[in-house]
Amino acid sequence: MKIPAIKKLVETQTIDSLREAEEQLINEEPTAFEIEGADEGEKLTHVFGAIWILNHMGDHNTDFKTALREFTQKVRVSIS
Repeated sequence: MKIPAIKKLVETQTIDSLREAEEQLINEEPTAFEIEGADEGEKLTHVFGAIWILNHMGDHNTDFKTALREFTQKVRVSIS
């Protein structure tokens, strides 16, 4: 997981375009826009992260840094 890749998606894509990219990655289809990542799994992680952050920003009226901090805390908890 690379934070700059997630940030780029948050800044350049909508939730709808990210959900479409999610479906395309799951179905092993090419995406409509470039997603950074070493493989499809990492790309999917970046898309999931961007969707979560955009939703969190909208639901809680927070900025990117706050939403990113909460997302990374959730990731740390899930892998520990």
